[in-house]
Amino acid sequence: MMKFLRQVWESFRFASGALKSNITRTILSLLGVTVGIFAIVAVFTIVDSLERSIRDSLSFIGDKVIYVQKWPWGFGGEYQWWKYFQWPEPTFAEYKYLYDNMESASAVAIMDFRGSTTLKNGSNSINAMIQGVSFEYNLISDIPVQNGRYFIPLETNNARNVAVVGADIAESLFPGQDPVGKPFKLSGHKFTIVGVREKKGESLVDFGGSPDKICIIPFSSFSKLFQSGRRNADIVVKGFPTDEGMKEVEAEIVGLMRTKRGIKPREGNNFSLNRPEAAAQAISGLFAVLTVAGWVIGSFSILVGGFGIANIMFVSVKERTNLIGIQKSLGAKNYSILFQFLFEAVMLSLVGGFVGIFLVYLLTFLKLGSLEILLTPGNILLGLGVSSIIGVLSGIIPAMLAARMDPVIAIRSK
Repeated sequence: MMKFLRQVWESFRFASGALKSNITRTILSLLGVTVGIFAIVAVFTIVDSLERSIRDSLSFIGDKVIYVQKWPWGFGGEYQWWKYFQWPEPTFAEYKYLYDNMESASAVAIMDFRGSTTLKNGSNSINAMIQGVSFEYNLISDIPVQNGRYFIPLETNNARNVAVVGADIAESLFPGQDPVGKPFKLSGHKFTIVGVREKKGESLVDFGGSPDKICIIPFSSFSKLFQSGRRNADIVVKGFPTDEGMKEVEAEIVGLMRTKRGIKPREGNNFSLNRPEAAAQAISGLFAVLTVAGWVIGSFSILVGGFGIANIMFVSVKERTNLIGIQKSLGAKNYSILFQFLFEAVMLSLVGGFVGIFLVYLLTFLKLGSLEILLTPGNILLGLGVSSIIGVLSGIIPAMLAARMDPVIAIRSK
């Protein structure tokens, strides 16, 4: 072990001396590797940051859930697009039927949205999205309440005028105050705040609107205010974790919905079952393309950098031929000479990799709106790993030539 460590230390000294003695040549050789590693790690870092931001924005949709809706999230399939117009909207009665009869679901909820609506408290006002939900909605979608509480069944069942509001709404209507228990006006009706959600802040993409500007009220209250007797909405069903692929819950939804709507056996469904996985898969496909593009762009720069390192190693071997002969005449083994030059090539490549990674680290300080760029340990290891491989591939041939030199011929060279 001590012999190996001594050999590593000697190789490090030789490599450092060789790189310092030709600093200009070393820097020029590093540029290719630096640019290549920067391109690859930067693309991976930005793609990871974008994907994380978008997936966080999709978290409100819920996990292992199926949305029963009129319109599919993606057109196509067995029906022509105009036939969707003839399909009925899901109703509150259908929600109650699923709620009472579903056995393979852990939760069934109903929800609906209304666009920008003015909320007022005296002279303070804010435009917000109104979301009406049944009590079980918090079992399907994450609603982190920082101050106060979520609804209780009595409030949702009896159409109480209560609300769980986003942080921006609370700050706008009640600046510097505790908003819990205080009233405000929504479409001319008095509502009381029972809870305030945790502040999420800006996101690159906010599917369904920013949670900080959403006012959640019981679906029964929402229906009285905005639906004019038409209790149409989206039904959301959450399956059990043990239901792989959501097959059991989907089959039960289809059977119950067809029964409720009186669809004959030979007739097709007149409702859509939408899954959040479709959006997640589309996002994954997009970022997979961006990742491949990053590899392609970075590979060209790394290829140039690899040739640069190979060139400097060939020159280094030629310049130190006499020294190689002296070392071998004093008993240095072939593997010792091989390791010495290979270590030098890897060290040179790693220095370029470190510089490239450092440049990516500087990117994390840039303000790109709501996008937070994070350099993960995985991407750092990726950059260093690629640098090491490039160093080995670029230095292996020059190192082998140096190791196979005849000591007598090498000493005589000038």
